[in-house]
Amino acid sequence: MQWLNIALAVLVTAAGLAAAVHALLYKRRPQAALGWIAVCLMLPILGALLYYLFGINRVQARARVLRGGTSAKTPVPADNKAGWTHGNDVTALHCGEEAYPAMLEAIRGAEKYVYLSTYIFGTGGVGGEFIDALADAARRGVDVRVLIDGVGELYTWPLAGRALRRRGVRVATFLPPRLVPPTVSINLRNHRKILVVDGEIGFTGGMNIADRHLVADATRRQRVVDVHFRLVGPIVARLEEIFAADWLFTTREKLPIHEPARRIAGAASCRVIADGPDEPRDILLGLLLRSIASAQRRVAIMTPYFLPSPELIGVFHAAALRGIEVDVVLPAKNNLPYVHWASRHMLWQLLVADVRIHYQPAPFVHTKLLLVDDATAVIGSWNIDPRSLRLNFELAVEIHDRVLVAHLGEHFDAALRRSTTVTLADVDGRSLPERLRDGAAWLLSPYL
Repeated sequence: MQWLNIALAVLVTAAGLAAAVHALLYKRRPQAALGWIAVCLMLPILGALLYYLFGINRVQARARVLRGGTSAKTPVPADNKAGWTHGNDVTALHCGEEAYPAMLEAIRGAEKYVYLSTYIFGTGGVGGEFIDALADAARRGVDVRVLIDGVGELYTWPLAGRALRRRGVRVATFLPPRLVPPTVSINLRNHRKILVVDGEIGFTGGMNIADRHLVADATRRQRVVDVHFRLVGPIVARLEEIFAADWLFTTREKLPIHEPARRIAGAASCRVIADGPDEPRDILLGLLLRSIASAQRRVAIMTPYFLPSPELIGVFHAAALRGIEVDVVLPAKNNLPYVHWASRHMLWQLLVADVRIHYQPAPFVHTKLLLVDDATAVIGSWNIDPRSLRLNFELAVEIHDRVLVAHLGEHFDAALRRSTTVTLADVDGRSLPERLRDGAAWLLSPYL
């Protein structure tokens, strides 16, 4: 049996070494490479298995094959003046009470096609209303396509995809976990939220389809506050292009190209930024860096998850040193406690530079918003954490519209008045157990 033990030892060592070498060759960030190499060498079998499940980016190669060597989702670089569309109208829709009726009305009025992409799709309550509206549209001859993330779909039961298919709606699931062949891509999620109807009306933002976004009833448990956006004008064609690229990636089916809307709907200039792990550049990070660096007076950020990269921390410091007012509003109680703990561990890096951090009270606020001065807003599905900026497929819309920005600024300032400002003394005054817990969560922050 000695030869069997030797063979097993060689196999274990080879698995760890192979995984470590792969991490060294293909990880873009030294911190990630070093972390995976250490895990794979210290725990060869377990480390190699974890690396196979969480560390390998299988998306980029597949995306290039499906798109013929180019990415249909690649937008113009964030520092390029091209890619803007003009004559758009953008309306903020606060929580499910405003967003869902507008979305359902658009679906019920569809004449040609409905494209819907979401991360979570509940089947009860408002989710059932969406299923009915989509099924009715399909029954009257509208081309209805629904794309649901393979992991996000599992958040609710019964599964929305099954319910929609039974009603005659065409549904695709983005990178679903599978037993045969074994496929688990937990870190490569399609987090985008897109609804396009007839190429005329589009919706995007951070809101999923679930009753938790209906917040008027204070007795409802796990309420989630968010802002979604209705877009009309030429920008809708760009949302449609991104949906079509994701549909191609998931189903290998090319959707027809529709003529973009040409009518002038409003005064907003917009462009869409799509980013994901299939992109060689950190496009979304670049957009955030450029937007903050361009501020002349104020930067206002609202995000549910806040684990900024060293580059973002640096641009926050630079803005504060230039005398820019920088306010970051976070939820006081997070639905992902470990992200909240990790965030608390690093807040001192911003507080020492006079960046103002605020916690707003419950219910949990899921809004993603960046406002720069009085004229620019960045909205979408993104969060300021490694998962959004490196591991998920995300979407952002950069908007120049003083009327919209003024409205969102009032919304931000109202949240600011309800919030509690965090001080350096608060962070330094945490108990030892809290600091140890927060520090441990922070060590895992690249994977949260």
